Amino acid sequence: MSAINQIVSTSISSSTSTFLGHNNLKNIKPSSVAIPGKINGVVKCVASPSAEKTAYKTKVSRNENLAKLQAGYLFPEIARRRAAHMLKYPDAQVISLGIGDTTEPIPEVITSAMSKRSYALSTVDGYSGYGAEQGEKALFVYLSSQQLRAAIASTYYADLGIEEDDIFVSDGAKSDISRLQVLFGSNVTMAVQDPSYPAYVDSSVILGQTGQFQKDVEKYGNIEYMRCTPENGFFPDLSTVRRTDIIFFCSPNNPTGYAASREQLTRLVQFAKENGSIIVYDSAYAMYVSDDSPRSIFEIPGAKEVALEVSSFSKYAGFTGVRLGWTAIPKDLLYSDGFPLAKDFNRIVCTCFNGASNIAQAGGLACVSAEGIKAMHEVVGFYKENTAIIVDTFESLGFKVYGGKNAPYVWVHFPGRSSWDVFSEILEKTHVVTTPGSGFGPGGEGFVRVSAFGHGENVLEACRRFKQLYK
Repeated sequence: MSAINQIVSTSISSSTSTFLGHNNLKNIKPSSVAIPGKINGVVKCVASPSAEKTAYKTKVSRNENLAKLQAGYLFPEIARRRAAHMLKYPDAQVISLGIGDTTEPIPEVITSAMSKRSYALSTVDGYSGYGAEQGEKALFVYLSSQQLRAAIASTYYADLGIEEDDIFVSDGAKSDISRLQVLFGSNVTMAVQDPSYPAYVDSSVILGQTGQFQKDVEKYGNIEYMRCTPENGFFPDLSTVRRTDIIFFCSPNNPTGYAASREQLTRLVQFAKENGSIIVYDSAYAMYVSDDSPRSIFEIPGAKEVALEVSSFSKYAGFTGVRLGWTAIPKDLLYSDGFPLAKDFNRIVCTCFNGASNIAQAGGLACVSAEGIKAMHEVVGFYKENTAIIVDTFESLGFKVYGGKNAPYVWVHFPGRSSWDVFSEILEKTHVVTTPGSGFGPGGEGFVRVSAFGHGENVLEACRRFKQLYK
């Protein structure tokens, strides 16, 4: 029988496409398939390997800086793992407290302004095309004669010396971070809080500011990682930080949730002055500040000479999909040759950007109206209630919990454990998505970030599951 199987296997072997295609079976010689009696064995159809096609390649070399990046960007990787989990458990109610995406509806006072602007685009008098790259100077009379850039300056920087022309309206803080990196170029050195928002480091790698990734320490060469831990109050020991050209600093911080105090920011500004550095200050969560921590770096004397600030409506008004933010660059911020940074950034913006959507800007103007600010505070207050529930849950389970007071993030410590392992454990056993701390830098290892962005009932259900897992 083994001989018969060998004959049959040999006779039938061919390429899959030929065997299953239009081949004329009458051409198969009877002698090669004649098998006396019934075959009880298993007949296998074996496909011969087809000739591999060589893909055409251009003569353009890959950007060697992109080749330095490790795996995928953090949040798409989390989304990928979430999708795989949902395929594995199609009936599970997966709750996402990982990616910091808002969940509550945009207040009607804001959407009605956008709706009105959108409708006006269908009229002769209301239509507009390209706008100013820096942001609308004067919006149309049916909206308001107020200027958006001036409104942002007066709302968030009143009495701080930041003027209308210092404001560059954009499609969000993340986009501006990359434009700022283009502004700085590849020959600068940079420092980041560790842990910190991964866009700072990844954009630096892409621009060629860094060395190779060092796997033994989980760091890129030529970046100064300013360790922020519970032991130092999540503010770096500046006496140990080497001088760099650029300092990225986020307060309230993503992911730790900590807001730097006035005294700490005063030290940071003085450190930058002593070293001739520029601070890129990310204030995207300033509206969440509940104590007397500064909401802007420009509250600190002397900051206008060493700092610029990026911010966004994303986490205030639910604009994560609408996309609207701004960067404030004071006229006093100068390069070593005395040339103003703002002029170069204006050139970058005019070259790389056609301006934020006029519909989004109409929403932004509504955001900074008295009614809009009240509505945004209500949205922020809702997320802060979620934060308090998450903090109480993990503290009741005996965990060391940080953040949550001045930001919508809770930083939970799992000492001695891998952040990705904890992420996987929580996802597998509770169907809740969190964010592994190590994704924010080596200083985040052993921590997990839990986001307060979620519907109230989902946050309560997630906390119930946490209690079942870690009771």
